Amino acid sequence: MPPAFEKYADLNVPRYTSYPTAPHFSTHFPPDTYREWLAGLDPAEPVSLYLHVPFCKQMCWYCGCNMKLAARYSPVATYVQHLLAEIELIAAALPGRIAVAHLHFGGGTPTVLEPEDLAAIMARLATRFELLPDAEIAIESDPRTLTDAMISQIGQLGFNRASFGVQEFDPQVQTAINRIQPPEMVERATRGLRAAGVPNINFDLIYGLPRQTTAALCRTVEQCVAMKPDRVALFGYAHVPWVAKNQRLIDDATLPGATERAEQARAAAAVLVESGYIRIGIDHFARPDDSLAIAAAAGRLHRNFQGYTSDTAETLIGIGATAIGRTPQGYVQNASETGAWSRAVSSGKLPVARGHALTGQDLLRARVIERIMCDGSVDLAAAGQMLGFSDDWYTEEIPELLQMQEDRLLRYAEGRLALAADAAPLARVVASVFDTYLRDSTARHSVAV
Repeated sequence: MPPAFEKYADLNVPRYTSYPTAPHFSTHFPPDTYREWLAGLDPAEPVSLYLHVPFCKQMCWYCGCNMKLAARYSPVATYVQHLLAEIELIAAALPGRIAVAHLHFGGGTPTVLEPEDLAAIMARLATRFELLPDAEIAIESDPRTLTDAMISQIGQLGFNRASFGVQEFDPQVQTAINRIQPPEMVERATRGLRAAGVPNINFDLIYGLPRQTTAALCRTVEQCVAMKPDRVALFGYAHVPWVAKNQRLIDDATLPGATERAEQARAAAAVLVESGYIRIGIDHFARPDDSLAIAAAAGRLHRNFQGYTSDTAETLIGIGATAIGRTPQGYVQNASETGAWSRAVSSGKLPVARGHALTGQDLLRARVIERIMCDGSVDLAAAGQMLGFSDDWYTEEIPELLQMQEDRLLRYAEGRLALAADAAPLARVVASVFDTYLRDSTARHSVAV
């Protein structure tokens, strides 16, 4: 690690799955503007769809997602009906039956749905959109509650990617985060989905959890590698109890410090790389033949609200409570409270709660931040030229870049910067140099590493 690693590792910075980030979207955003953006899409250009299902059957104390416990199915069934209605609203606003290249169900836990409800949603999407033959169709799942009936349905519906939240197999850590999930449970779900015809499996792991040790995490990684997932995401635990009230059940004193977190991330990454996985960006790993690794090697890696992606579509349409979408003109986010979202949909309104129209500066800085996050390097002058700005548009940032160079985080010369090899975990910190919204922001973020 760079000598000044500790100086930067504890800084609170965004994860940069968008720019500007969601806290800077405006609540004074008219839904009619989003309707105009949808109507103006090029019907010949494929889009991506994200559907949010904010329900889980069990509460994980570490979780920072917008979710609700589904003690009964009736609220979920009602949610499905409103989800179908929002699909109709979106389709009515579009200029035609647009093709879909990527479809992702996230949550919460999308597999909390009854199999027939998942089938109903897919049928409605197929009616209103054209799912391309080679489209990636992905779903997030919880091995603890995934049933054989749902596994069969996922296979029959043509899903070709599924992801599991593994997090950590160590029993002590699982107890501390209220997620009891032995390796055998994950292996059963993985084998079941592959047998049902789902070829690609993703695992999510987390470092920085309460009572977690480097040795325990590395054992978990080795157990995961034995199950041969196609991708592994290795996230740092974001302890944000001011946002996620369930995280208040975690004792702060049991959390590892910045140095321990960094060592956990480094050691786990080393096991994955030694096992043949290609490192992608700051926290993803993929087999060499996976589409993410192929995109990264070709310089076509992107970043959106699901993290790193090979998706090249300019438009991502978010459907469901709290879902975020993007068109070439800007970002929109649906109402996060399911009641408010449902009422808007029931009244025939697009359930938009916040949004942001992108400026030229936004587009420029978004490109720079994305390349830093995806490639670890960027040509600032070339980025400016591409979007019609002067070659020296970034002069205000030069003092910070020079300081980071002195601290051996990066190399900077003549408008080009590249992260030092051992400073890759600090990419979010380097990217934040170009975030003009962050400078005067009161929003709170998770630590950098």
